[in-house]
Order: sequence, then C-alpha cells, then structure tokens
Amino acid sequence: MAKFLLRRAGSLVVVLLSLSVLVFVLQRIGKADPVRAYLGANAPALAVTQARAKFGLDQPMLVQYWNYLVGLVHGDLGMSYSTRRPVTVELADKVPATLELAVWALFFAIIIAVVLAGVYSLKGPVSGVIRLVFFSLASAPSFLLATLMLLLFFMQLHWFPAVGRIGDPSVNGPTGFYVLDGLLAGNLAYSWDAVQHLVLPALAASIGPGVALARVLADGLSFGMGSNYARTARSLAESERSILFRHALRNASSPALSMFGVLAGSMLSSLVVVEQIFSWNGLGQYLSTAITSADFPAVAGVSLVLGAVYVVLTAMVDIVLALVDPRVKLA
Repeated sequence: MAKFLLRRAGSLVVVLLSLSVLVFVLQRIGKADPVRAYLGANAPALAVTQARAKFGLDQPMLVQYWNYLVGLVHGDLGMSYSTRRPVTVELADKVPATLELAVWALFFAIIIAVVLAGVYSLKGPVSGVIRLVFFSLASAPSFLLATLMLLLFFMQLHWFPAVGRIGDPSVNGPTGFYVLDGLLAGNLAYSWDAVQHLVLPALAASIGPGVALARVLADGLSFGMGSNYARTARSLAESERSILFRHALRNASSPALSMFGVLAGSMLSSLVVVEQIFSWNGLGQYLSTAITSADFPAVAGVSLVLGAVYVVLTAMVDIVLALVDPRVKLA
C-alpha cells in the first residue's frame, strides 16, 4: 500500500507539472493579451508596461515559468487578472459547488447503472423500451441533455428549478456543500431546496456514464451467472439470489470499478458545460469566464485542481478494486 501511494503521489506531481507547462505554453502562444484584459483595451502604453513588470511578464519565458512553479510550491496560484483577487481564494469558493455536483452526479450514475443492469436481465417490450430510451439519451452530448431537461422538467412540468444552487442563500455553512450545511443547521427546507437545484444538472452529467457503466456491469453479471462457479453453486443447492450477490456481483464489480474511474474523469469535463447551462457557480463556470477574459492564473488554477482530483479519484478506485478483488495487487 505504501509503495502504491508513493507511486500515485509521484504521478500526481507529474500530472500537475505537465498541466502547468501545457497551460503556460498555450497562454504564451495565444493571441489574447492578459495585461489588456486586466487594464482594458484602451489602457495607455505606460500603464501596460508597468502591469507587465508587476506580473513579471516582461521577463524571459523560462524565468516566468520558474517563478510560477515557486509560487505553486508555496500554495500561491497567482492573482486573477479579471477579478484582481488571489486565485486560491476564488477556488476555495468554487470547489465546494463543483464537488457537491460531482458527488450527486456520481451517485445518480451508480443508481442508473444498477437499475439498467437489472433491466438487462428482464424479458419483454418494457425492458426493451427502457434500454432504447437510455441508450438514446446517453448518445446525446451533455449540453443537449441539459437543454432537454430544462425544457421538460422546468418549462413544461415545473418540477425543478432551472438555474443556480439554491433559491435562498441565507445559510452560511462551514462546508460549502449546501445540502450538508442545511442539515448541520437543522434547516431541512434549505437542504431540500438545494437537492431540488441539484437534480437536473446532476442527471445531465450522469446519464451517459451511468449507461456505459450499466453495460459493463450487465455483461459481467451475465458472464458470472453462466460461469462454472455458478453452476457449481447451483449443484450445491444455492439460490439464484445467493449466487448473484455472493459470486457473480463480486466478480462483475472489478471491470465495472475500472470503468468507473475512467467515467468519473470524463464526467468532470462534462461538468464544465453543465455548469454553464444551469448557471452553477462552480469551477466550470469560473473556467469559462477565465478563458474568455484571458485570465491565465485562473485557467491554470482550475486545470491543476481538476488534474489533482482526477489522479486522487483514480487512486481511490484502484484501492477499492484491490479490496473487492483479491486478484488485484496494489504493489
């Protein structure tokens, strides 16, 4: 375990360095001028020159990158060019919103996967219609799913709110997770309001991964129920339910967990689009604003956070996989 964690820590460092280099180079070869974005298009030449010196943009590129790395080591992600606030402070405000949405999206994806995997084993037209509907939805991009959900569940049925994280942001909780903060404050109405705002964006981000995970899980269950160990268990008078949960499900969980790590990473990227459509005040909306305003420190900060989350998430999936499947060795 210790060797595995050290290896993953090393990969985290490599990923963060690679991301920092990539974002840094793209910002330098891009046509947008961060100083003009900071001061305005009509800023005088003297003010532009002073701003370049202030941000160290008048130094050689290697010196600029080295200064940026030194700041990263000390937890300094720089100053946002557009808001003129420390990027670390702004990310601290945005990360809880994105993490809360990601947790609910992953939860919905698991529910969809389990339900659809069960539907696969059923016969008849109803199961076929359910599979067709979910396959059609999964083939659509996340922005189209989000738009369709807004048209149906908000404009037509009025079941869920359209945008934002909550209708009445009156509770300033310690965690930034609105559902949890409402529960900690004993305000169930606040938590329920937060849940209602979470449903549509979380569903829009979870349907595609949930359907893909369901196919892997269903194939594994089908193979397990027809395997030699399942036939042996039947010969020992074990029930089908016991065979499913004691044998087939455990063996089918290994490929499903491996797929889950990949799908979780793709879900993080889809949240950028989903947050834009639902005006979700998280990292995705913050990143979109930073890109349009040529705000390099903000873009780099979001990229590093998402890269770190992905590496940590895949490491957690590997650990769970090793606990579930004794054939998998972390070392």
